[in-house]
Amino acid sequence: MDYDIIVIGAGSAGLTAAMYTARKELKTLVISLDIGGQTNLTSHIENYPGVEPMSGFELMQKFEEQALRFKVEIIKGKVTAVFKESDNTFKIVMSDNTEHKCRALIITSGKIPRTLNVPGEEKFFGKGVSTCATCDGPLFKCRKIAMIGGSNTAIEEAIELANEASKLYVIYNAEKLAANEELVNKLTSISNVELVLNYSVIEIKGNRFVSSIIVQNKNNEKREIEVDGVFIGLGYIVDTSSVKDLVKLNEKHEIIVDERCNTSCEGIFAAGDVTTIPFKQTVISAGEGAKAGLEAYRYLSGGKAISLDWAH
Repeated sequence: MDYDIIVIGAGSAGLTAAMYTARKELKTLVISLDIGGQTNLTSHIENYPGVEPMSGFELMQKFEEQALRFKVEIIKGKVTAVFKESDNTFKIVMSDNTEHKCRALIITSGKIPRTLNVPGEEKFFGKGVSTCATCDGPLFKCRKIAMIGGSNTAIEEAIELANEASKLYVIYNAEKLAANEELVNKLTSISNVELVLNYSVIEIKGNRFVSSIIVQNKNNEKREIEVDGVFIGLGYIVDTSSVKDLVKLNEKHEIIVDERCNTSCEGIFAAGDVTTIPFKQTVISAGEGAKAGLEAYRYLSGGKAISLDWAH
């Protein structure tokens, strides 16, 4: 068995769940496309208990650092399939065909970044391809970067990236950006920005790391653009396709859980925005992640763990 627990998702729910299981001395792996999830998009959080006001990215950095101190292993990647091989074994298959096995699974994927689904994207994820400009933008200081997307969020991230890059290409498959006029004007006023409109990315190329992208317009005209980094800003979706045959979902494809984060499949737990729990907030997701971690521990210990409730 590779791990006692695998957590899918590294937002506030996933990192909290991993902290709790690791502190119970369960070998814990976290798999996620990014670190921090949607909390990264929040520029100012002032109502998270116990911490001073800060950006969502800064708060999630603290979560990650704390999880790593508890010896949680974190890898970037996409889970494409989950199989229950026996009563106490799950197999997780990733997009690069690597596999991991565990005794229990906690799903905290929330809303995950929408991807391009083009050749080279998975191969170079973490090697030049990213879904988080705030997280990875500083790694590309004075380099050529492409931002894929035209929404307000994508353009806000593009403006941030332009301050790091030597050259920034903004690629969008329409005649004009979808972002509001104020953001577009701010972006186009930056001298190192070039808009590539009416083009879509069809391939990401490189050797060990990204070296270029191939874009194509509606007339099938292609263009190769040399870049060191590709940032994907296409929004977020709920993706529970990897477990849809194992757990019950509602009409929104959210995972149905009980008050202790159990799903309909024994050994699989879920927490945070990917579930039916109301009020999608960072603090609520963190609390649900703690519950999921404790319930997973109780499950793996055969129900003989210490009581989860206060003694009366």
